[in-house]
Amino acid sequence: MIPNLIRRFVIMAVAVPLAAAGARKLSEKLEAKRGSTRATRLLRQGADALGGMRPQKKRRFSFR
Repeated sequence: MIPNLIRRFVIMAVAVPLAAAGARKLSEKLEAKRGSTRATRLLRQGADALGGMRPQKKRRFSFR
């Protein structure tokens, strides 16, 4: 039971962020070569979904 839990944790902590970074990098390379297409947009959206959208930091004196 414990090794299975550790395996799941390692997959979630290491493999998923690496897959998101790889998808984002692939999307950037394809966009640089061929321009924005449906495939590159889907890759970027998939990377955002895998990586999780980080909330922006709230600045103390920001007007945005």
